[in-house]
Amino acid sequence: MKKLITILLLILYTFPVLSQEDGMIVRSVTFKGMKRTKASFLKSITETKKGDVYNTRKVEQDITILKRLPAVAHAYLKTNTEGGKCDLEFHIQESSTILPELAFWTTTNNIFAYKLGVYEYNFLGRNIAVGGFYQNNGHDTYAFNVRAPNLFSKKFGLGFSHQNWKSEEPLFFDNQTANYLYNNISTELLGLYQINFNHHLTFGVNYFQEKYQYLNGATSPEVPRDLKVNKILYKLLYTYEDLEYYFHYLDGFKSILYLQYVTSQNNFQDKFLIAWNDFFYYDRVGKKGNWANRLRIGFASNSDSPFAPFALDNNINLRGVGFIVDRGTASIVYNTEYRHTLYDKKWLTIQGNGFLDIGTWRQPGGEISDFWKSENVRAYSGIGLRFINKKIYNAVFRIDYGISLTDNTNGLVFGIGQYF
Repeated sequence: MKKLITILLLILYTFPVLSQEDGMIVRSVTFKGMKRTKASFLKSITETKKGDVYNTRKVEQDITILKRLPAVAHAYLKTNTEGGKCDLEFHIQESSTILPELAFWTTTNNIFAYKLGVYEYNFLGRNIAVGGFYQNNGHDTYAFNVRAPNLFSKKFGLGFSHQNWKSEEPLFFDNQTANYLYNNISTELLGLYQINFNHHLTFGVNYFQEKYQYLNGATSPEVPRDLKVNKILYKLLYTYEDLEYYFHYLDGFKSILYLQYVTSQNNFQDKFLIAWNDFFYYDRVGKKGNWANRLRIGFASNSDSPFAPFALDNNINLRGVGFIVDRGTASIVYNTEYRHTLYDKKWLTIQGNGFLDIGTWRQPGGEISDFWKSENVRAYSGIGLRFINKKIYNAVFRIDYGISLTDNTNGLVFGIGQYF
């Protein structure tokens, strides 16, 4: 008897429960509730069409496809059945997709810095993202980008970006530090391809010029004071996504693999390969909780150079560590946090969170054993707040305060969007 019950449970788990509409002919498919998003666009990217046989799994995937769109805060289905046929109504709760960007801060040299930008994530009502920003941190930076994932079809699109970035950054060599003015001028063209519901590819090329100009700090005859080099970066991203969305809550698994090959001709930065994978796992905890996890594992060509690609930084991996405090040619970072909703009304949600960030690095030219050396391991823990405007896409303002568990450093981290 126990074996029979076990077999029945396995069958129920393996195969979806059929709805009463399964097997009926779909008489009509309509979309309701949109103000800016084009119904014709939504019809083009969903699988269920007029005249199809109703399939529960396909319809559930269509709802998830809609929820993934920046313009859609939430989506649900209503069905009407009559005479062996059914009418489908997808109801859309739209987000505002015009997101201004405004930030102020003080640099390490006590320079008042600011950033002004604006992004539209549903240009022409067809899921096209267009935007740019201007930043002044003592130096002028600007960027412009376009991303149209469904430009040619529901599976194939393009992305384009141009950026002129300037910032003061530290370089590390011989246990010393020097500050350089870093300038990166880049133009990128990407192809965006959806293999199927869960699998996506991004591929393309980035042509860029890097400039390093010495400002102050340590010097070495082996490290140039001025460096200018043209590079070409070939990029491939593979994304697997199996997430359930419910407004700002997430549940499920996601993986992103990044592969980049950079060509350059100079004595200080050879051609190199860099690869890393981000693994995300989210779990709903009751009605108000969300447990979020990210594991990043990355490796690059292991040259003994101060220009190592993996940075240890507040805004990338460890909250509280500071601005680019070290670099490495490989890294393993684990971030975990519990988010709990403290306040939730029509347009505003406030979340509190507790987090733990742990990371370790391989030094430039070092060994795998560097991962286990105590001086390369950093751990931070802390608390934070999230202010979420539910009517605007990605309108999450975050504040985190991290305290080191391995030394006496700490710090505040501000940003837009969830940390991961």
